[in-house]
Amino acid sequence: MVCRPCKLPCGELHFQGTLKDKLTEAPIFIAPNWDRPFEVMCDASDYAVGAVLGQRIEKHFRPIHYASKTMNQAEANYTTTEKGMLAVVYAFKKFRSYLIMNISIVYTDHSALKYLFAKKDAKACLLRWNLLLQEFDFKVIDTRGAENYAADHLSR
Repeated sequence: MVCRPCKLPCGELHFQGTLKDKLTEAPIFIAPNWDRPFEVMCDASDYAVGAVLGQRIEKHFRPIHYASKTMNQAEANYTTTEKGMLAVVYAFKKFRSYLIMNISIVYTDHSALKYLFAKKDAKACLLRWNLLLQEFDFKVIDTRGAENYAADHLSR
């Protein structure tokens, strides 16, 4: 087997380096403080979901863990609301060990999710996700996309 060098256009290579630098520089990863509430920023785009787990220290959000994944073909056909819920479910599955016995705050730019968690007559997949999330103690806060920048970039 012959290995060939990967040739990316200059702009994409620069963007990849910039993204890597931004995800690892200034807001340095911190170790979790189990006495503070955890904060989860979630976002979904047309083809991917992203989430950031962190905590506030002196009014500044500090990341603990980043996660993202591309959607499969079935998930890419979900409605916008279902994609937003998928991002939250993905985050809670990914960060389960941190969130299971702790209070957490979920930031999302999809305001309808706040009401979906209380709705009892939704589609089957939404009800299943709702049941999965019932073991967690969390509240949902809707934010503008600009304030949810870390998860927004991960979902692109």
